[in-house]
Amino acid sequence: MAQGRKGNTGRRPLEGVRVVEMGQLIAGPFCGQLLGDFGADVIKLEPPEKGDPLRQWGQPGYPMFWEQLARNKRSMSLNLRVPDGQEIARKLITGSDVLIENFRPGTLERWNLSPDSLREENPGLIIIRVSGYGQSGPYATRAGFGGIGEAMGGWRHIVGEPDRMPSRMGVSIGDSLAATFACIGALLALYNREQTGEGQVVDSSLYEAVLHVMESLVPDYAIAGHVRERSGSVLPGVAPSNVYPCADGSYLIAANQDTVFARLCTAMDREELAADTRYSTHSARGAHQAELDEIISAWTNTLTVDEVEAAMIEAGVPAGRVYTAAEMLEDPHFKARQSLIEIDHPRWGKLPMQNAFPKLSATPGQVGRIAPQSIGEHSREVLAERLGLSETEIDALQKGGVV
Repeated sequence: MAQGRKGNTGRRPLEGVRVVEMGQLIAGPFCGQLLGDFGADVIKLEPPEKGDPLRQWGQPGYPMFWEQLARNKRSMSLNLRVPDGQEIARKLITGSDVLIENFRPGTLERWNLSPDSLREENPGLIIIRVSGYGQSGPYATRAGFGGIGEAMGGWRHIVGEPDRMPSRMGVSIGDSLAATFACIGALLALYNREQTGEGQVVDSSLYEAVLHVMESLVPDYAIAGHVRERSGSVLPGVAPSNVYPCADGSYLIAANQDTVFARLCTAMDREELAADTRYSTHSARGAHQAELDEIISAWTNTLTVDEVEAAMIEAGVPAGRVYTAAEMLEDPHFKARQSLIEIDHPRWGKLPMQNAFPKLSATPGQVGRIAPQSIGEHSREVLAERLGLSETEIDALQKGGVV
């Protein structure tokens, strides 16, 4: 039944959901960040003394990876290599709704925290397992980072210039995709638990997360015999759609649809191109992609970015600037939609970062807590709140190097 529209309730949709995050670096922590942004209480378990290596990532002296990916979490230090630490972890996990881990398969089992044993104590527990190759199959126990998943999933082979070795994106896309699919899995499992009362294991591998966004790469080969190769800045057969040089920079124009291409031709004062059989259809433009790009480049080169943008807006042609971080921070659209927010930080002052996403009209996400500034910053708080331990008991654990 359709529901009436409601305004912002001030409530986040995952409030009341308890999450234990045992992952490190990007794949596990990004999943935890996504859940935390929408209200889940995320307890991040970190090794005593060293913590998550992500605390050191970023420009020298500026570990911004941590500030982004550890927001909306509480940090608890815990030595998982000793029995007392494993028992505390077990109690925390079995008293929670969701466990996130992105260790090599078999690690939980070695720590006496196998999913089967955990779910015996809490049948409703949802266990998110992110790994390079998944929890099964002949490669399962291999070490795997995001780049390996990108290579195996087909991404790396098609990225870069055709006459060079495969390239990569400037971000850890394999990790982020696996974390996003893991988050989707967590939400699906939570919904299913509402119907059945039963939890389950969510298995999100790096290579399959990448494979899942590779569009028709596999059936293109299997059915048509076509092997996609590196094509630089263009998508073969889709034209015009490229970044074009301007007098003072560059600008992206995507006018590969017939009617849109006609509008681009009018804006360029080259209406005859739309009727030319070399460019009048999608397939024809794809076949003459290089020469069409040369024609458009000759036009954009005579104009500034501002002038090209004005012409594209007036003509209704999909196009846009190639943004840097500096331009994002100043752009009025980013500001109007609060795509970036500024949080008050004791070390960095006003710290900008991405807002919670996607946007929900009634129960939007938010950044309610900055990343923990010290390892185990909330250990005592969590042990007292979740496990009911006394100050004396916590002191003993701390003295013994367990927390």
